[in-house]
Amino acid sequence: MGIFERFRETRFALWIQRIFGKRHARIGIYGPPNVGKTTLANRILMDWTGETIGTVSEIPHETRRAKWKSNIKIENGSSSLVIDIVDTPGIATKVDYKEFIEQYGLDPEEAKRRAKEATEGVIEAIRWLESIDGVVLVMDSTENPFTQVNVTILGNLEARNLPVVIAANKIDLEKSSPATLKSAFPQHPVVPISALTGYNLDNLYTTMVKHFGKKRRKKK
Repeated sequence: MGIFERFRETRFALWIQRIFGKRHARIGIYGPPNVGKTTLANRILMDWTGETIGTVSEIPHETRRAKWKSNIKIENGSSSLVIDIVDTPGIATKVDYKEFIEQYGLDPEEAKRRAKEATEGVIEAIRWLESIDGVVLVMDSTENPFTQVNVTILGNLEARNLPVVIAANKIDLEKSSPATLKSAFPQHPVVPISALTGYNLDNLYTTMVKHFGKKRRKKK
């Protein structure tokens, strides 16, 4: 099934959900490369279904095509939310194949192929926003939050009136400063987590059920 066929199927599914009022949300996992998006998606799925969604690597742009799992029920006491998780390719303003050669030792052909697929993946991730009900925006809590990519992604999401939960990832590392992220983006819930160890994921689930379970009218 091609990308556009999947989009048509997705839009139809969302239309059905809205008609029947199902407490169901399609949640995109977004963020720059190597911030832990797939690690988080795998952690969520393992906690609630025992499955995984993709592989991880220290080389950027390991995920170059969106992957998704449907009908994951997240519970928070007496409340629950059924979600579809979409693990998206990392958003980048530029993908240079030379970096794969110089920094990660890939051969030129592999580097060029990865760069091409990564660029296509960025476009696909942006297109998926048409079918997303909310976003878990993963940021590296050890890095400066005011990067061009972070600000661009967040601006795009806010322009679409999409609910956002910021996952301040990698708090297991010494340089982590989730308070910096909270100060930088006070307009959105910020939940400090470690997708690698699972630390504070319960708090993330509570926030997701509360924040994504609300009915919102998107801007036209």
